[in-house]
Parts: sequence; C-alpha cells; structure tokens
Amino acid sequence: MPRRLPAADRDAPARLRAAARESSGVAPVGPVNGHAVLETVAALPISTWRYLWEPESVRHLGPMAQDWHVAFGLNQDDTTIPVVDSLGVALVCIQALHRRVEELTAEVERLREAASANTSGAA
Repeated sequence: MPRRLPAADRDAPARLRAAARESSGVAPVGPVNGHAVLETVAALPISTWRYLWEPESVRHLGPMAQDWHVAFGLNQDDTTIPVVDSLGVALVCIQALHRRVEELTAEVERLREAASANTSGAA
C-alpha cells in the first residue's frame, strides 16, 4: 500500500523537486502531455538490432535513433538516444497509463453500481 503524506505535507514533494532543480542547474522548460507521448511511443517502430561491430549473435531491442529523433526531437543528432530522455519518456508513459487505469477502474465501478441498481430494482 503506498505511503500517504499527512495533509500538511502534501506539497512537500513539489518543494523537494523544485529545490533539487535549483541546486542541480536544471531549468524546467514546460509540462508534457503524457497521453500524447504515449501515442507517439505506441507508433514508434521497435525492432531488434545490433551494432555493426558486434557479433551476429548479439541483439538489442528498441527504436532506431533516427526514428526516435523524428518522433521526439529531444536530441541534437539522430545517431543516439540519450538515457535520460528514454527514461523520461518511459516514466511519462507510465504516468499516462496509470491515469488511464485509474479512469477505467472508476468507470468499471460506476458500471457495476449501475448494473447492481438495475438488478435490485427489477426484483
């Protein structure tokens, strides 16, 4: 079960994030639409591949850097995928999926309650 913060401390995580940004030399640029990023990831070609210098038996799994660059434009070139960007994309997708699961869970609960009311009302 996730740990709940006392009501007085609910804004503590935001304060901690802001303090961390200020001390690390990172300048926030803007919010991200997680659902849009999720749709972009869903359309991103994923394949197995290997570097030319690796043995034929080696396989990696993921998008090509060129496709990543076209999809997100996060890197200055299209030859690498920075780990920090791939982690950020993965995390925002996890958040978007979590929100969607919460929405669907609430909808299922509403439908169950409606079905239960209809069943008990018909009896």
